[in-house]
Amino acid sequence: MKKSAEKKERALGVKLFLKGGRCNSPKCAMIRRPYRPGIHGKKRRRALSEYGQQILEKQRIKVNYGLNETQMRRIFKKALKKKSATGETMIENLERRLDNVIFRLGLSPSRITAKQYINHGHFLVNNRKVSIPSYGIKTGDIVSIKPRSKSLLIFKELPTIIKKYNPPDWLELDSEKLEGRIKSLPQNIEIPFDIDLVVDYYSK
Repeated sequence: MKKSAEKKERALGVKLFLKGGRCNSPKCAMIRRPYRPGIHGKKRRRALSEYGQQILEKQRIKVNYGLNETQMRRIFKKALKKKSATGETMIENLERRLDNVIFRLGLSPSRITAKQYINHGHFLVNNRKVSIPSYGIKTGDIVSIKPRSKSLLIFKELPTIIKKYNPPDWLELDSEKLEGRIKSLPQNIEIPFDIDLVVDYYSK
């Protein structure tokens, strides 16, 4: 899993934090080997056409959030129905996914791991178990670890890890209770890709 995720980042040429804390350390593949995998990886990349750049950005966002093509198209079509800017709405919907919220709260080292935790029934939303990673959280929701799961080995070091962790401004973390509250809709999100190119791709 680790090598596969890091190969994806190198192929896409951008750090996508698929391996959590490792991406902030010298062990990060994008730091150690900042070129594409394979025997021709060190060769200079050809300048992409506009269409090629759109595909690249689409692939980056899919890998970043762990989505397939069907899910991406669904998110685009849903955003298209809103009056606000389509790109901004897409990012808002992506950030409101439960797996992403758990990652942003620091309760999981990566979105990949968050998906696994959710699928195994370790997380609650407003004290009700939710086992769907794409579940869309709302302002005021409380995301927490199921009480019986807190004693598991996978969460044993979490209280120490997140003690000094600061989540994004739209989230509030209680490091002692191991839970988070959604203060507002996602805002001021820094993303490693150009969402407008993705909108252009799906608008054709």
